[in-house]
Amino acid sequence: MNIRIGFGYDVHPLGEGRELWLGGIKLEFDKGCVGHSDADVLLHAICDALLGAANLRDIGFHFPNTNPKYKGADSKLLLKEVMNLLKEHNYAVGNIDASLSLEAPKINPHIAAMQQILAPILEVTENDISIKATTNEKLGYVGRGEGVNAYAVALIYKK
Repeated sequence: MNIRIGFGYDVHPLGEGRELWLGGIKLEFDKGCVGHSDADVLLHAICDALLGAANLRDIGFHFPNTNPKYKGADSKLLLKEVMNLLKEHNYAVGNIDASLSLEAPKINPHIAAMQQILAPILEVTENDISIKATTNEKLGYVGRGEGVNAYAVALIYKK
């Protein structure tokens, strides 16, 4: 079996008047991630991890922020496109391990919902998607509530 791993990272600033989309779900919060699409930092990191594992460049290459087609785009659709690319190259997902770094809101109550949304897109079980969250202990831009970081590792294999 041909097994490959990939790493993904993304960051977005937080801003007033934006919806907060993380892990494919909308969270109630007074700020949201700022970006060209819905700025779901977690899904962007997962996309990059999957693309990297398959050696298919990165999310910016496939979905450039200069393309008006992706303005306000639902990142779940971007993840579906990434999955289509993997399928074209005969890859399937083994598992995802991802972490969010932000001061607020609390993510733990939403992890099961994120797993339920992402499992069918990734064509894995909810148990194959690990999502964790931490604060930045009030340090740096994350600690000041100015931004969100996401990290992801993906394991893929040839079918």
